[in-house]
Amino acid sequence: MTQLSLAGAEFRAGTAYAWAALGGAPESVARLSPVVRDDTLAARLPVRALARACVGVCTLAAAELAALRTGGTVPHARVDDGAVAAAFTSERHLLVDGRAPVTFAPLSRFWRTADGWVRTHANYPHHRERLLAALGLPESAATVDAVAARLSALPGVEAEDAVYAAGGLAVALRTPREWAAHPQAAAVARLPLVARERLGGGAPRALPPLADGPLLPASGVRVLDLTRVIAGPVATRTLALLGADVLRVDPPHCPELPDQHADTGFGKRSTTLDLGGRAGLRTFEELLAGADVVVTGYRPGALDRFGLSPEALAERRPGLVVAQLSAWGARGPWAHRRGFDSLVQVATGIAALEGSPERPGALPAQALDHGTGYLLAAAVLRALTGQRTDGAGGTRVARLALARTAGWLTGTADGDGALGGAGGAGSAAHDPVDLLAHTDSPLGRLRHAPPPVAFTGGPVNWARPPGPWGADAPVWR
Repeated sequence: MTQLSLAGAEFRAGTAYAWAALGGAPESVARLSPVVRDDTLAARLPVRALARACVGVCTLAAAELAALRTGGTVPHARVDDGAVAAAFTSERHLLVDGRAPVTFAPLSRFWRTADGWVRTHANYPHHRERLLAALGLPESAATVDAVAARLSALPGVEAEDAVYAAGGLAVALRTPREWAAHPQAAAVARLPLVARERLGGGAPRALPPLADGPLLPASGVRVLDLTRVIAGPVATRTLALLGADVLRVDPPHCPELPDQHADTGFGKRSTTLDLGGRAGLRTFEELLAGADVVVTGYRPGALDRFGLSPEALAERRPGLVVAQLSAWGARGPWAHRRGFDSLVQVATGIAALEGSPERPGALPAQALDHGTGYLLAAAVLRALTGQRTDGAGGTRVARLALARTAGWLTGTADGDGALGGAGGAGSAAHDPVDLLAHTDSPLGRLRHAPPPVAFTGGPVNWARPPGPWGADAPVWR
C-alpha cells in the first residue's frame, strides 16, 4: 500500500524532532512530502520512521542550502519509503559484475556463551587476528567450531572484556533494562541527538557560483573524508551526490574492504596518506588549507595526535565545518572503544527486542549506521548554511554517535522526541529491485541503490562511480 501524506503523526514526530536537533525552524518540515509505504523495513521497533526522518532532514537541509546558493525559494523536497529502504540496505543490493558481496565474515556473528550470547565483529583482518589472540587460538585452528567452543566456556561480559582488551570487538547481549543500568547508557542518554557547537572566529571559504545542470547545493565544497565502514561513508557519499568534492583519506596499511568501498564510494575520490610520516602530514596540511569540511569516523581522540581534534583544526583552519562520528559517544567508560552497528544493537537491547534474550535478532537494516550517516550529512549541510546566514562565523562542530541514535530508536533517550508509529513487524517485505540502478565503473558493472535524497531540480544519481581504493592523487579538483 502506498499513500501520499503531509500530516501523519508518525512522520511529524520523527522528522520534526530530528530537524529541531539540527537547529532547523519547525515550519520548514511542512516543505517535505513523504511517500509512505507500509511494506518496508518491517521490525518491532519503528525503523521505518527513523529511516524516513533521517533521510527527510538531510533532504530538507540540502534544499535549504540550494535556496541560499541560488537566491531563490526552497525547492520541494520528497522522501519515499521505498527509496529509503533500498538505500538503508544498499550493501545487500550491490552487485559487482553480477557477484553479490559477502557482508559479514564467518567469525562476525552471534555466539553462545556460558550465560547467554555475545556478538563479534571480525570483518577486517586485524580484528579477526585480535579476536583469535584473545581466545588463544592460532590461525591454523581458527574454525567456527573452535571459536564457539572457547566462547561457550566464558560468561558474556568476560568474553567481551577479554576481546576488547586484545584490541578486538565483541559485545555481550543485554536487555534494554540491563543496558539502562550500564554507565555508558547513562552517558549516552545525556547527549543530544546532534551535539553542535561553534569554536572561535573565522569566515567560511567563499564558494563558486553554481553551474548549469542539476541543482547541486554543495557544489564547490571540499570535504576531507576520514571515515570507514558505513555511517561516515554514507554521509560523505551523500555530500558527493550534492556536488561536494569529497576526498577520502585512508592510511595505506589499512585498506577498506573492496565491496564496502564499492557501495559507499560513489561520487568520491580515494587516496592514502600516512599521517604518521612527515610527507603524509605535510600533504594533509596542504589539503586542509583548502578544505571546507572535515568528517571523521574514528574513536574519540584517536586522531588527536595528528592535530585533528576540532580545537586544533579550528586553530589552523578557522571557518571549517568539523563533523565527528563515533560508536558509543564522546563520554562514558566506553567512549574510546571501537564499535559497529551490529555491536551497538546488541549492547543497547535492540537485538533482544527484535528477537529475545534466548534468541537474539537484528534490525532489518544496519539502520543505526545509515540513519546516523544521513543525520551527519544533514548536520554538515546545516552548518554550511548557518555559517553564511547567521553572521556568527567560526568553526562549526557536530558530533553524533550510533548509540545515541539507538536511544532515539528505542525511545530510551528522547522522551517527547521518541519516534511515533508502530514498527510494522509481520508486514510483507517490499522488494526494491525495480528501484535499483545500474552503472558502469572501473570496478565493473554495478547494480546499486540510487540516492534517496530527492528535491526539485536536484541530482538523481552520482556524477561519478566509485574507483579503485586509494588510486587518486591527494589534490583538490
